Amino acid sequence: MALAPFSFLSPALAWELDGEPIQGGLIFGQAAPGSTVTFDGRTVMVSDEGRFVIGFDRDDSGTVVLEVSEPGVDTERRELSIAPREYAIERVDGLPPATVTPPPEVLERIRREGALVAQARTLRDARTDWATGFVWPAQGRLSGFYGSQRILNGEPRRPHYGVDVAAPTGTPVTAPAPGVVTLAEPDLYYSGGTLIIDHGQGLSSTYLHLSKVLVEVGQEVGPDDVVGEIGATGRATGPHLDWRMNWLDKRVDPQPLAGEMD
Repeated sequence: MALAPFSFLSPALAWELDGEPIQGGLIFGQAAPGSTVTFDGRTVMVSDEGRFVIGFDRDDSGTVVLEVSEPGVDTERRELSIAPREYAIERVDGLPPATVTPPPEVLERIRREGALVAQARTLRDARTDWATGFVWPAQGRLSGFYGSQRILNGEPRRPHYGVDVAAPTGTPVTAPAPGVVTLAEPDLYYSGGTLIIDHGQGLSSTYLHLSKVLVEVGQEVGPDDVVGEIGATGRATGPHLDWRMNWLDKRVDPQPLAGEMD
């Protein structure tokens, strides 16, 4: 992954950042091997080659501090001002209550499955599979976008944290970058067939609503590997792939990483 824009250099220290401090964004960094990095007071994992990644959630705002300490050099501090984004908000009224709020008998299942997903995102190691770059995992019409939100019957729902690719059921889905499978579930209440691929240093991809999950937990995958098929499982109104990404507990936008669809 090229590290060209948004860089910082000094005679004593040379570390570079690729990306923008923007809501939902990721920044990829390169420092000297053996460096220590902290971001907003939190220690960031750095690879043996000095690579690291940081991310920003949908609603992050204000200024955060990035500090890099290279071996034998004083710590360098940089303030990053997070740029805001505008998100599409849709209001839908007059819906039957059952379509807005899940019935009480499934709440325990939802909690159990939420814990399962959270556990799958706890892998932390120094792999930098993300450094090869990202590609679109499926081809189709973009039908949903990161950050959008619906207000149903006057009640704000959780924002949409992914990008949706609409395509027929059975359309192959590949990994967007190399990684290790940490979750492979055929039928979760909200997300149906669900797959999580870890790309290293706490950066992961999640696929929702799959009709088939074709890989297993612990399996290593790459961009040419078919890992599932598009579907409309879970709470989906039509066949599509909902591709989401997390950096640690930050939900980030995958679309800018993949660029224009072929």
